[in-house]
Amino acid sequence: MGRWRPPQPKSSPYITQEGYDRLNEELRYLWKVKRPEVTQSVKEAAAQGDRSENAEYIYGKKQLREIDRRVRYLSKRLEHIKVVDRAPDDTSRIFFGAWVTLLDEEDHQRRYRIVGADEIDPAKGYISIDAPLARQLLKKQVGDEVTIQRGDGDELWLEITGIDY
Repeated sequence: MGRWRPPQPKSSPYITQEGYDRLNEELRYLWKVKRPEVTQSVKEAAAQGDRSENAEYIYGKKQLREIDRRVRYLSKRLEHIKVVDRAPDDTSRIFFGAWVTLLDEEDHQRRYRIVGADEIDPAKGYISIDAPLARQLLKKQVGDEVTIQRGDGDELWLEITGIDY
């Protein structure tokens, strides 16, 4: 069994201004604050002598690799994403960045915001524009109904009751 894995499907290149600022801040923190701290601790651990049994040195090197991997990812991602910082011309329909209020069969309200793949946060109600629910909701308007296939084979009926930007 090899280590090869098929490439991940391309995620949409869109992001909100808040998401872009958060990713940019993470990149700045990793590059300007965290990496120099870890580099200094690795340097100090290396000065202690035998590196093969020095847990601080080994852990520090591993931490540096993880930081460098994340910095590379963020740098490439920030180059290719498109910031969507204004509402669309037709605010009566669902597009990227919309807050959508849904009503299910049992009259429970759910509220989601359609955001980029880098901003997903279920606790805040942020769902990716690439998610099946978001794809079903795009270009719909208040009063429209959508049916979503659940993982267990059941269908979930939802009615759109509100759209905000």
